Amino acid sequence: MTTIHPPIIEPKFQVERIPYVDLAQQHALIKSEILAAISEVLDSGQFILGEQVSEFERQFAEMCGVRYAVGVNSGTDALIFALKALGIRSGDEVITAPNSFIASATCIRVLGAKPVFVDVRDDYNIDPDKIAAAITSKTKAILPVHLTGRPCDMEPILELAKEKGLYVVEDAAQAVLAEYKGRRVGSFGTIGGFSLHPLKTLNACGDGGVLTTNDPELYDKLKIMRNIGLRTRDDCVMWSHNSRLDTMQAAILLVKLRYLESWTQQRRQNACYYQARLAGIEQVKLPLEKEHEKCAYHTFVIQAERREELRQFLGERGIGTSVHYPVPIHFSTVGKELGYGEDSFPVTERQANLILSLPVNQGLTEEQLERVCDSIQAFYGSN
Repeated sequence: MTTIHPPIIEPKFQVERIPYVDLAQQHALIKSEILAAISEVLDSGQFILGEQVSEFERQFAEMCGVRYAVGVNSGTDALIFALKALGIRSGDEVITAPNSFIASATCIRVLGAKPVFVDVRDDYNIDPDKIAAAITSKTKAILPVHLTGRPCDMEPILELAKEKGLYVVEDAAQAVLAEYKGRRVGSFGTIGGFSLHPLKTLNACGDGGVLTTNDPELYDKLKIMRNIGLRTRDDCVMWSHNSRLDTMQAAILLVKLRYLESWTQQRRQNACYYQARLAGIEQVKLPLEKEHEKCAYHTFVIQAERREELRQFLGERGIGTSVHYPVPIHFSTVGKELGYGEDSFPVTERQANLILSLPVNQGLTEEQLERVCDSIQAFYGSN
C-alpha cells in the first residue's frame, strides 16, 4: 500500500510552510551516513543481492520477531508474492478491506483472484465480526490491512482463519513497528508484507518492500520467486519475475534502521500532542489507542466535519494535509467491476467524506504542531 501525494493548496498568508512530509529535511540529518553507505556499495561492485541485502533482511526479521525476511522491489510485489506463494490463483477469493490504497486489492486481482470486501470499524481496520459472513467455498485467505500504522484486531481474525482453514496475509505496508498485545505486526499471519516507499517511516530512496514469515519452505520459495525463479544461477525452477531489493537501497535502509525506533517514538509523541490539544473540539474525532495497541502513526487521521473547508483553511495557512483515501476501492474505476454499489460498506463510505491526515512526521517541531492545532481550533471556533 503506497501513499499518494496530496494536492497542493497555495498559502494565502506569508508564513513558514508546514509540509505534510519533508523528505529533504529527513535526509539532511543523516546524509553523511547515507553517502558513506552508498560509497561502500560502489566500491564493492555488488549491486544485486549484495551482503547488505541479507544483513538488512536479518535485522528486519529480528525487529519484527520472525525467523525470516525477504527484500523485494515494492510493497505491492511483497503482497503479490505472498499470495502467489500460498497458491492463490484465478477463481479464488481473498477477503480484505475496501478503504485501503488500491494495491491491497491489486495484489489479489492480478493473480486472477477476487477481492471480497468487508467493512471496517471506527479505527479504519477490518471488522473481524463481519468476516465470517463473507467466507465462501472459494475463500482462500484473509488479508487484513494495518491501516494508518494501527494494528488490526488480529486475535479473532486468526481464530476464524484457523477454524476455516484459511491463510492470513498481513498488509503491514504502513505499520512497521506497530504492536498488538506485545507482538509486532508482520509476525501474526502466514506471511506479512511491508512497503519501503519513500513516504513510509522506514523508507528507501526509491521503491522497496519486505516479506516476513516463520515458515522455512515459504522463505525459500519467496527468495526464488523474487529472483526470476532461479534456484542457482543456471537453474530456473519456476516462472517468475525480477523483484529484487537493490543492494544500494538495502545499504541506505540499514542506516535508517538505526533511527527507526526514535523516529517512531517522535511520531507517537506528535500524536499525543494532537490528542491533547484537539480533544475538546466536538467537530473532530481523534484516533485513540486501546491498551493492547501500539500505533506507529504512519498517518494521523482525524474525522472532521466540513473536511474540505478545513483542509482549504489549513492550506491557505501553509499547513499541508492529505486524505488517505478519498475514494473507497469499490468506487474506483477498476473497483466497479467487483459489483459493489453504494451503501455496501457504510462505515468506509462515511469515513471517506470525513477523514483528514495531519502532518505527523518526526521532523515536526512543537511550534509547528502548535500552529496546526491553533489553526484547527480557529477554524471551528470562528465558523
